[in-house]
Amino acid sequence: MKKIVNEVQGEGLEKLLGERVTLFCMNYIYTGTLTGVNETCVLLTDAAIVYETGTFTEKNWKDVQKLPHDWYVSIASIESFGKLK
Repeated sequence: MKKIVNEVQGEGLEKLLGERVTLFCMNYIYTGTLTGVNETCVLLTDAAIVYETGTFTEKNWKDVQKLPHDWYVSIASIESFGKLK
């Protein structure tokens, strides 16, 4: 089967560089400023793990724990991502 494929530069994670993002991963939810992206991982600055989200319409997480420094997350573990809170 042949399909039409258009490659668009700067989409996906790259489009969100410099933004505060939320990464839904296999085991945890991470949040922070996306400051780096490569083929295997992303770098979050001002990173935290979200243990309880609360409602998504609220401005703040119900239970979020800051990490002590920048944090790398494996792209292979990311299930979905975007700007949320």
